[in-house]
Amino acid sequence: MSLRILLAEDHLIVRQGVKQLLTREGYSVVAEAADGREAVRLAREHCPDIAVLDLGMPLLNGVDAARQILKVSPNTKPILLTFKKEVPYVLEAFRAGAKGYVLKTHGASELFEAIRKVACGTAYISPDLAEVVPQILNPDSADDQLTPREREVLQLIAEGKTTKEVATILGVSFNTAESHRNRIMKKLNIHETAGLVRYAIRRGLASP
Repeated sequence: MSLRILLAEDHLIVRQGVKQLLTREGYSVVAEAADGREAVRLAREHCPDIAVLDLGMPLLNGVDAARQILKVSPNTKPILLTFKKEVPYVLEAFRAGAKGYVLKTHGASELFEAIRKVACGTAYISPDLAEVVPQILNPDSADDQLTPREREVLQLIAEGKTTKEVATILGVSFNTAESHRNRIMKKLNIHETAGLVRYAIRRGLASP
């Protein structure tokens, strides 16, 4: 039986292209998502073997989508697909439970190799990022100040969402969303939105 894959990528033409490549290789793409929240919902519904996730998706980035997917579908193995080579992005991905990290600048053969290795229980990271491996094996999570929910809120703030919009997206009250925002500012000692946006970009929670 072919591996069942969830594909999450917000750019339709890219998603269609990757799906075609995966299908030609013999994989079964059982669900497609255009943002991280949809990816989590579809993972819960389909319980795929592999989740191929774009890192920079709206509403919920690939890293936090991977974290939530592992909660709703523990046997699914997330692979991040991205242009980002910076160390913080890679470390955040593996801390969240990703099993693979593949650069979009490489060919389809590398994605296939990552899927094969991850499906067999071996983590995969693009060869260009080999110097990051020691940090992945010995992670220092001391700077993980924010809870997963606070990370979600921070990403939405960085995407320009108002507190009311954040509350609606997360399904919480306005006061709860405002409380999350205030706690984030206090924890990070950042007290203006522009500073929060810069922090989110540095930590890979949002794209510039």
